[in-house]
Amino acid sequence: MAYFRVERTTPLGPAEAWGRLTDWERHGQVVPLTRVTVSGGLPRGTGTVFTARSGVGPLAFDDPMEVTVWQPPSATEGGLCRLVKRGAVVRGWAEIEVRAAGQGARVVWREELRVRLVPRVLDPVVARVAARVFGRAAGALLASP
Repeated sequence: MAYFRVERTTPLGPAEAWGRLTDWERHGQVVPLTRVTVSGGLPRGTGTVFTARSGVGPLAFDDPMEVTVWQPPSATEGGLCRLVKRGAVVRGWAEIEVRAAGQGARVVWREELRVRLVPRVLDPVVARVAARVFGRAAGALLASP
């Protein structure tokens, strides 16, 4: 599996950073060629299921995910959200961690993914590309309300 880790700091407080990073539908606004829909239940929290549809026309695929851990940041503790990817094309997990850092917050996005039909020998390439895409997405989500 391809593993990557992205870290960002922001002047936003932990609660605001958490809110922006876990607004799943907004991810579709910052990830190229992707639309995100929440398919039912709570829009945020353990058990939330959402799907990122990425690509164009017949080259598009669904990446369904479920929130399995939901611990928003508090005044004394950092927050952690864990997603499990259960798609036919992309499988694995992602974690978004948000902690206070000075007057703002530190975000760590970790992800391990497996892309169907992509040979494992290309995992380092997949990890680099994914880190770039998700690093930019995290930066954009944190930058704009």
